[in-house]
Amino acid sequence: MANELRPCPCDIGDRFDYGGRGQEVQVEHIKAYVCKPPAGTDKAVIVIHDIFGWQLPNTRYMADMLAANGYIAICPDFFVGQEAWKPSNDWATFNEWLKTRNAGKIDKEVDVILKYLSEQCGAKKIGVIGFCWGGAAVQHLMLKNPHLKTGVSLYGVIRFFEDRSSLLHPTFFIFAEKDDHIPLEQVTLLEQKLKQNCKVDYKVKIYPGQTHGFVHRKREDINPQDKPYIEEGRKDMINWLNKYL
Repeated sequence: MANELRPCPCDIGDRFDYGGRGQEVQVEHIKAYVCKPPAGTDKAVIVIHDIFGWQLPNTRYMADMLAANGYIAICPDFFVGQEAWKPSNDWATFNEWLKTRNAGKIDKEVDVILKYLSEQCGAKKIGVIGFCWGGAAVQHLMLKNPHLKTGVSLYGVIRFFEDRSSLLHPTFFIFAEKDDHIPLEQVTLLEQKLKQNCKVDYKVKIYPGQTHGFVHRKREDINPQDKPYIEEGRKDMINWLNKYL
């Protein structure tokens, strides 16, 4: 299990030096980063950030990648103005910090973003992806939000919603083999529960040798041994969205 002194082993990884091709907008009470594809589309993806918040360049890089693949991508501030976690923070305070940021209490914000995507962007088919904290939020939304078509949960924290597996929409779960925070026994248990209870298409995939955050918090150019898996994870994510949106 994870070291209790560091309940989340999320180091920030390789922080990208990346400015982003999109723009920041205000959507009712939420700030959000939006990037649109060159050609018009009615397909959109909500990107749910990890503990490092909506302004992390790595997450914006992923949103821009979705836009380059033909989706309107929006990454809202699901902490709604509360500070994101900083690598310099004391990990002993992490659980207290987390109590005020519940991945299962984002429904109001999601409704606001869905309305914006539909009314302002012309989106008709909307999916969601999320990383770590955001990956758990994806699982929550796939269990209850009827307006989303599909989801991709990337190393979502299983223990947040481990007792619930009756998904409403096709969901793809991406996990890392050497994730200090999500033991493989938890992944196996999730698979068993999905097999028993899930009536929609789902997939659980474990990427060999990888650690927590590999798809968006590692750079291929400085992690050559991880490059094939980083690229595979990103490609799998896009292929899943292409299939269901």
